[in-house]
Amino acid sequence: MQDTAQIRTRLLARRAELMGRSEAVATDLRHERDPLVADFADQAIQRENEEVLHGIDESTRHLLQQVDVALARLERGEYSCCSRCGQDIETERLQAIPEADQCACCARRHSA
Repeated sequence: MQDTAQIRTRLLARRAELMGRSEAVATDLRHERDPLVADFADQAIQRENEEVLHGIDESTRHLLQQVDVALARLERGEYSCCSRCGQDIETERLQAIPEADQCACCARRHSA
């Protein structure tokens, strides 16, 4: 497993990426780059796009929360320990999903 400093760096980079995504979505929702058009049909399309943006924003906020929890778990020395079964989270899983708090088995079992 990577050392704590490398993990923290990776999580902070992930956090910065997600914050950038959140800011971009907020800008799009304020229509700073693409003001609402006068045509009603085009406005309807823009409103549909807003629904998608709200979904992206919700997902991003959830991921940010997971990254913050992972950083807290790292500080407590619990980063690689599954929050469900207490076993080690697979290194490959943490490399792929640094904010993961469950081993692959528990994640599969509880995602259904």
